[in-house]
Amino acid sequence: MNLNGRAVLITGGKRVGAAVASGLAAGGANVALSYNRSKADAEQAAAAVEAEGRRAVAIQVDLSQPEECARLVNGSAKTFGRLDILVNMASVYSRTAYDELTEQDWDRSLAVDLTASFLCARAAVPYMRAQGGGRIVNFADWVAASGRPRYVGFLPYYVAKRGVIALTEALALELADDQILVNAIAPGPIRPPDGLNETALAEVERVTPLGRWGGDQEIVKAVLALVETDFMTGETIRVDGGRHLR
Repeated sequence: MNLNGRAVLITGGKRVGAAVASGLAAGGANVALSYNRSKADAEQAAAAVEAEGRRAVAIQVDLSQPEECARLVNGSAKTFGRLDILVNMASVYSRTAYDELTEQDWDRSLAVDLTASFLCARAAVPYMRAQGGGRIVNFADWVAASGRPRYVGFLPYYVAKRGVIALTEALALELADDQILVNAIAPGPIRPPDGLNETALAEVERVTPLGRWGGDQEIVKAVLALVETDFMTGETIRVDGGRHLR
């Protein structure tokens, strides 16, 4: 798929999502970004898209609410008059001890990480069909792609991200006749979390075969590859510097 003149919706408009938005805009796409509380970050990302000479919009939503998913997709399509690409990046990522987990913790994690990916895809499909095809890129996690949990305290997150992989495969089959290709990216050590100390940073590098953090642009490259392909669907691509090998 050629990006020129295409319309993209990215759920999650800060950090790596902002880099993805800029990368798609550099290829010629107009970009809608969603945010929940990070308005300044989303607006900054939108400004970077506009600096590439493309159109951008930042839309505030709570993706844990089903009706908000439809509002986001419909609003994005209305803004640009079409919708060709959906990138589901929004996520709830926090460590919570098992004995402290609540039903609300479980519900919100699965709602944002898994259910919203399905609901946004469902709302986006009619617009993609109208264009003769489209691309959906979901975001899983390298741990989920490894097939076993490795860190305690992330039970809902792990379950949700394993579900994203299954969702990707099932959607790819369901939507193949419509030429809507569905793939997923499973990031590993891309960008250090805020507040990570030097010891922890060095440990991640030690256990990653390539010996370093990847950086935002490695995710941008992966998204671009999955948008540009015309024959890959139902795949989950690990972008983790070989971290899953250890």
